[in-house]
Order: sequence, then structure tokens, then C-alpha cells
Amino acid sequence: MKTKIFSLIVDNSAGVLSRVSGMFSRRGYNIDSLSVGETNDPKISRMTVAVTGDDKILSQIKNQLNKLEDVKSVEELKYGDAVIRELVIFKVKADADDRQKIISIANVYRANIVDVSKNSIMVELTGNDNKIEAFKDLLDGFEIQEIVRTGVTGLVRGRVEEQAEG
Repeated sequence: MKTKIFSLIVDNSAGVLSRVSGMFSRRGYNIDSLSVGETNDPKISRMTVAVTGDDKILSQIKNQLNKLEDVKSVEELKYGDAVIRELVIFKVKADADDRQKIISIANVYRANIVDVSKNSIMVELTGNDNKIEAFKDLLDGFEIQEIVRTGVTGLVRGRVEEQAEG
């Protein structure tokens, strides 16, 4: 099983997300991660979808996405050829002693402390999946109370002119 990340350019209109996600559910495909946002053109949104399957299923998914009327383009984001990131927030139980240890770990990973309370600390981290998992592993001795992840998003490297020519 492989994971692929698809970057879709879609119409920014009501029901597009439902139609795209509906294609997955009708065919029994699972979405591992989904993020959507408006682009610099308010009529267009970029949808980043991570899916897992064998080569045949992943090829079918790409073909089915290309058939949807609201989808203008589908591009696979590949590590090395694209900048791929995810945002995660960890809420970690922490007394005064643990707080400094967690802050030290966060500093190594260039994470941000976004909230500190008497009994917990919240750490915001942006990076690829390997960085996020490595940070999570270092928190193994602490009690992670909650985690929230945005889902992956990304863009192909290079200038816009280079992509238009390719």
C-alpha cells in the first residue's frame, strides 16, 4: 500500500467539497487527510487530499478526480519535488518541572508554545510527517492529552512560469 498526495484545483463554490468527498465514499475509498482553502483567485480553491491504496486504486482515484466537473486539475505532490507540510497542536500535561523539558524539546524542533496553563502546555509544530512523528516520539514520557492535525498541504517546487511550460 502506498500513500499519494493529490493537489486539486477546484471551483470555489457551494457543494464542491461534498461532490469530491462523495466520489471517494461512493467507491469505498478512504481519505487519509484533506485540506481545502481559497487561492489567490477567489473563484478557485486548492484541495489537498492524501489517500492510501495499491497502484491500481490510486490510479483509479486520480482518473475519477479528473472526471469531476468542478475539478480543473489534479497533480500528485511528491516529496522532493514539492513542499509538503502539516500543522499539529499538542496539548501536553505539564507541571512546572515538565514544562521546561517540553519547551526544550519544542525549541529543538522550532515549534511554538501557544498556550501555557497551570497543568498543561500547548505546542504548535509545522513540518512533514517524519518531523511530526519524531517530535511525538520525544514526548513519549509525557502525557499527551490531545492532538489536532490540519492534514497535509503543499505546492510543487519552482516558479509558476516553469510549471506552466512543463
